[in-house]
Amino acid sequence: MDLKRIVIKVGTSTLTYENGKANLRRIDKLCKVLSDLHNQGRDIILVSSGAIGVGMGKTGLPKKPDSTPEKQALAAIGQCELMFMYDKLFGEYNNMVAQVLLTRDAVDSEHRKQNVLNTFNTLLSMGIIPIVNENDTVAIDELEGHNFGDNDMLSAIVAKLVGADALVILTDIDGLYDSDPRKNKDAKRIERVEKITEEIECMAGGSGSNRGTGGMTTKIQAAKYVTEAGIDCFVICGDEPQRIYDVTDEKSVGTRFCAN
Repeated sequence: MDLKRIVIKVGTSTLTYENGKANLRRIDKLCKVLSDLHNQGRDIILVSSGAIGVGMGKTGLPKKPDSTPEKQALAAIGQCELMFMYDKLFGEYNNMVAQVLLTRDAVDSEHRKQNVLNTFNTLLSMGIIPIVNENDTVAIDELEGHNFGDNDMLSAIVAKLVGADALVILTDIDGLYDSDPRKNKDAKRIERVEKITEEIECMAGGSGSNRGTGGMTTKIQAAKYVTEAGIDCFVICGDEPQRIYDVTDEKSVGTRFCAN
């Protein structure tokens, strides 16, 4: 399995502590691993959630607000902070990053989609790591659950758009289980899914953490989207970013959803 071009999606629960503050040690490890993979000659695209979560941490809010304008304001605060951290940490490993903020209309129109693809390909050809997020400050549909739905689906759309060899989704659970491992200690992790059936979809739980928007359901939807496009999807626990090496080294980790 030659993974030349990889899209990695990281969620808010991986990037932040329970209080919403940035988990700097984990973000640093993530930047180090991705820089190393990039140094191996791979194209790396990072789809990063966390803008609203980091904005919450910076402003001291204990929970995500209900109103869309407040969410937009937090996204604006947090996105600035998030990119500052990525720029600094990737820079320490001698890698450059670029911010790419997307809205649904940018990939729905063929003309605009081609422009987005041209930007990605140019950045990658320049040896730069694109960091992608939903443009939450203007795309209120996503904040209200109607646009990409979640950055899991955004990462899947990006993976298909750029012709990635794999999509790796980092989350707070180490893959898909046959029942909820938080409630059932005998739950078994499913290492490999050849086809996403209705039964597989039913195994996904509910929503994610207080700071994020996704859960296993959105990851299954993203996996279904990319596997139908011929791209492998890996859902793995993000608490130790070194696990991404298990994907590239073809070791069993998390749950692998096989390309159709």
